[in-house]
Amino acid sequence: MNSAASIEVKGWCPGALRPMLSGDGLIVRIRPFCGAFSLEQARGLAELARRLGNGHIDLTRRANLQLRGLLDEHLPELHAALGKLGLIDPDAETEATRNLMVAPLAGLDPTERPDVRPIAHALAEGLAADERLRALPGKFGLLVDGGGAISIAAERADIALLAVDAGIALGLDTPGGAQWLGAVSPDAAAAAALMAARAFLDAAGPATRIRMRSLSADGVAHVRSVLMPMLRPCEVVLPTKGRRLGAFGAAVGVAAPFGRLEAEQLRRLASLTEEAGATELRLSPWRTVYFGALDAAAAAQAVDAARSVGLIVDSRDPLLRIEACPGAPDCKSSSVDARGDARRLAALASANGYDGSIHVSGCAKGCARSAPSKLVLVGKAGLYRLVRNATTRGPVERIIGSEEFPALFEGSRDG
Repeated sequence: MNSAASIEVKGWCPGALRPMLSGDGLIVRIRPFCGAFSLEQARGLAELARRLGNGHIDLTRRANLQLRGLLDEHLPELHAALGKLGLIDPDAETEATRNLMVAPLAGLDPTERPDVRPIAHALAEGLAADERLRALPGKFGLLVDGGGAISIAAERADIALLAVDAGIALGLDTPGGAQWLGAVSPDAAAAAALMAARAFLDAAGPATRIRMRSLSADGVAHVRSVLMPMLRPCEVVLPTKGRRLGAFGAAVGVAAPFGRLEAEQLRRLASLTEEAGATELRLSPWRTVYFGALDAAAAAQAVDAARSVGLIVDSRDPLLRIEACPGAPDCKSSSVDARGDARRLAALASANGYDGSIHVSGCAKGCARSAPSKLVLVGKAGLYRLVRNATTRGPVERIIGSEEFPALFEGSRDG
């Protein structure tokens, strides 16, 4: 039986050099450098998942990729292979600090203001070079967005850089919400973000596990005072377009159901991406993968190929409205088959015209989604706690079993 006391919230994320134990073995998180895997890297990861793990690959909310089901004795071989693929850091501290999301169509999107990839590369190099920044909390995240058609600017990050008319705006995730302080030139953007990270460490002091949004008012004021001399006023209007699926122009977006790819799917995705004329797979915080194409015809052909291997290419797919963690038996904190039950719920929601958001979590940690959902089911002792319009930690309406799922959608044609 699970209880709140038995749920361990680790406060850090797994990495290649610091794996995390789960119900199906070790989880190893691979962080792409600046948001993209080359096709050689993608094929290599698919082979490693098949040969050393259990073949399950998860796409994460922080635009990373996780291999599951590894054993301790496989780690030396895994590290050697990742080294050959150029996907390993010199140490676990450097790896943990490189927690950086980049707009998935950076450099490919003609509506993007500047190409922000050079900023992302400079930021990644600066994070790795500054030993002091290794003291950043394990989940401290940064974001770089070019303001294009597929924008991640609305995603939560401790420090965000967004291209605007006045240059590159710098934002902080403060206790009161996102606060955009001003803009710098593209050449100075990475240095400004690194300065913000150092100022955060000064303000946080010995409280090593807090985030930017946990700083006191005085702490936020300190970070602002350090940054303001180098910033100029700017107007920030967040782009409204986020995840997009299918073919659009000469680009393609495909999603994995609940963020789970199998090794063979990733291998075939790399092949169809190459056939479309692209050289990289771009990850996103929506568990969606993007890639370019030679033209609209190549993009449409890639969509058909992706659909044939079980990937989601239609934004209307009911599975996209549901977030679900791996659940049992993959996760030792869970007593419910979260993803199996989520598929049932998706079918029921679609049949009954329910269009609200749904979150199925194996336990109260809510790993799949931290934001509120209209309908939340939280696993406990083989049953679910029913929560509405909240996160997994919201007030419990009642305890239900899976046989009660159909009743959740009765009379829901009005949404």
